[in-house]
Amino acid sequence: MPTVRETVGIHPPPDTPAEMSLPLTLFDIWWIHGPPTRRLVFYDHPCSAADFHDTVVPNLKRSLSLALRHYLLAAANVLCPTDPDQKPLFRYVAGDSVPLTITESNRDFDEVTGYHPRDADQFYDFMPLLPPATEEAGFRIIPLLALQVTLFPGRGLCIGAANHHSLGDARSIFGFISAWAEINKSGGDRDFSTKSPPIFDRSVVKDPTGIDSIFWKAVKQIPTNPSPASSPVPTQRARSTFILSPSHLKALKNRIAETKPPASSYVAAVAHAWSCLAKSADAIGEKVDDKATEACFISADARGRPNALIDPPVPENYFGNFIGGGMATVEHKLLASEEGFPAAAAAIGGEIKRVVYDKDEFLKGAEDWPAGMAKYVGVRTLCLTDSPKFDLYKADFGWGKARKVEVTSIDGETYGMSLCNSRDCDGGLEIGVSLPLEKMQAFAAIFADGLKL
Repeated sequence: MPTVRETVGIHPPPDTPAEMSLPLTLFDIWWIHGPPTRRLVFYDHPCSAADFHDTVVPNLKRSLSLALRHYLLAAANVLCPTDPDQKPLFRYVAGDSVPLTITESNRDFDEVTGYHPRDADQFYDFMPLLPPATEEAGFRIIPLLALQVTLFPGRGLCIGAANHHSLGDARSIFGFISAWAEINKSGGDRDFSTKSPPIFDRSVVKDPTGIDSIFWKAVKQIPTNPSPASSPVPTQRARSTFILSPSHLKALKNRIAETKPPASSYVAAVAHAWSCLAKSADAIGEKVDDKATEACFISADARGRPNALIDPPVPENYFGNFIGGGMATVEHKLLASEEGFPAAAAAIGGEIKRVVYDKDEFLKGAEDWPAGMAKYVGVRTLCLTDSPKFDLYKADFGWGKARKVEVTSIDGETYGMSLCNSRDCDGGLEIGVSLPLEKMQAFAAIFADGLKL
């Protein structure tokens, strides 16, 4: 267990507006009862405990406060009404803050930041818990963000972030962490203030037909998790990171050169991992009906894209949730066969073409999403987290490029996978996987074997 040195609430600067209230859009409401998103970013920074507490921590506190000046919503809460006729809202009032925990760990830094299978439970030493929800006359108050900084004396540091998903999607959280890093490195927010600021105005997400009310009606039917901030430990899982170099990606794309449209690196990487997951299930004797449908949820950032729902498109610096996508499906027997990889690539590529690149289809029929998702209950579904477009390896707090990025949220998924740019292999990709150890060993062997073909 880490040694907790301090937990403190970090407030925005005194000149910050004393109050802010925003409605939740239909894209935010969907995540009201969802689990937190958890990310860890490790850095090589061999400082002493004295330097850490005397210099590093005060700088991080100050820069975090300045970052909250620009990202005030991160210090807010969701107010979820008990009255079914009311809708939830974001609220910040003076005095609200982001909890920051300072810890020290004696774990092996090189072991933790490795790529080989590692015990997933140990990573929760470095991850803060979101404060529990509280009750206030007619509302359930849900905190949105918690942060932790862990020192590995003489070796490095780790920034841990846990956020309620209604706060924002990967682009938004990446923007916040990157801003905190930039301000910490520069020593102030003057340069950051000259850049394109995040947009919080919910009016840019047009909803003339009241889809948010449809979503809220559906979400209200979901039982409330009594302890959504709790850690999933014990996970009974191992975590591994798999690298796909540019030569790997080229070889994979050559194997599916006939697909229409031609497969991207994203499609090739996800298809390879998805088919390997199906094969690994068979390899360890999981009982899966050959005719059962396997699904892969394809998400896409909708900012700046022409789409069927909102015109004009939402600006790229909009802070919140704004994701669309689709569901690629393949029968298990085919996915787990030698033709599983090209079948997966065709399904994923076809779904991207159908619902992402066709502006007349992208985000179309959003009012039917709750019913559409319901039909996938019980279906083996691969959920993807993060994207190569949002590179946390570049979030430099003044300690250089990050050593390792881990998305621990995937521990809570039956089949979860994170995807980001490779740290050391320009043009390559990193795939993070969390599985029971026996299945991880089978997956690793099948994944590697597939790259030899």
